[in-house]
Amino acid sequence: MRPGEARPGGSGAASSDATEAFRERLADARARGTPLCIRGAGTKDWYGRTPCGEGFDTREHRGIVAYDPAELVITARCGTPLADIEQALAAAHQCLPFEPPHFGAGATLGGTIAAGLAGPRRAYAGAARDFVLGAVLMDGEGRTLRFGGQVMKNVAGYDVARLLAGSLGVLGLILEVSLKVLPRPAAETTLCFELDHADAIERMNRWAGRPLPLSASAWHAGVLSVRLSGASAAVEAARKALGGERLADEAAERFWTSVREQRHPFFTGSTSSALWRLAVPSAVAPLPLAEPPFIEWGGGQRWYATDAPAETLRRVAAQVGGHATLFRGADRDGEVFTPLPQPLMDMHRRLKAAFDPAGLFNRGRMYSDL
Repeated sequence: MRPGEARPGGSGAASSDATEAFRERLADARARGTPLCIRGAGTKDWYGRTPCGEGFDTREHRGIVAYDPAELVITARCGTPLADIEQALAAAHQCLPFEPPHFGAGATLGGTIAAGLAGPRRAYAGAARDFVLGAVLMDGEGRTLRFGGQVMKNVAGYDVARLLAGSLGVLGLILEVSLKVLPRPAAETTLCFELDHADAIERMNRWAGRPLPLSASAWHAGVLSVRLSGASAAVEAARKALGGERLADEAAERFWTSVREQRHPFFTGSTSSALWRLAVPSAVAPLPLAEPPFIEWGGGQRWYATDAPAETLRRVAAQVGGHATLFRGADRDGEVFTPLPQPLMDMHRRLKAAFDPAGLFNRGRMYSDL
């Protein structure tokens, strides 16, 4: 065992392998024809369509299976609390580069990957799927399938492992995941600028084309905030080049956490029943919607708290080459994700049939007929 390598189960964290118990539970559900609702702590129950089916709690299957900081890879079971993983990484001055949101206490690794959500760093570091090296999946027949590996150069089945990120559990039960991790930045600073909507979009896109150590950006109510991360010299040089008002470190940490966890006043203070996420090309001009947005990811992610009809949001997004997702609230029994072209939906159905022929796992969680 190399220096710094974690023993199975992590640093003192509770560890248990529930694979066989899960297999028995699945066999019983298959015999009864009962659909299952896979969930860990339930911190993302509101995401996707309304969950249905008999509850299938994954938290019994937990523990860090392997972690060698020198290899920049961590492997853990699905029920492992995300906080435990982040704690183990922080002890070695490393992190999950996609900065996943928890959205509540007890968030698990399996739910994090199944949801496929990422935080403020996503536009500059990559999405959750970009850091999935391998995965172990239990399919609808109770078989244990292994994809990818625990090293970055092992690409056997790599695309299937990445496919699980954002699948919302419709393909099967994610038992274990191997993730690439990165060193924590040596330095970070956040700068604030008073800019209107259009100028903020222009500025974010102009800066994205320069060799700057950007790691997050957000605009709301006339203030653009950008985070710089990296080597101390690079961060300091960028700070001097960009100007702006520097935010104190503690205030900056609170701000970006509030953005990641959607505790910022934009998300908590709205009287609207629905929160929409519009993914659009980053340089697109301000959208023709009445409500003021919260903008992230260099202009590529735009949040709207609005009760406007779904058709309006999706039409506006499609006109600029984007798409719209009902992120929270409103009618979750309808389609919350943008309807797919028929060939792509047919591909989704074939994948579902291959991994879960009886349709037991998270039935209808992504699309009504999937």
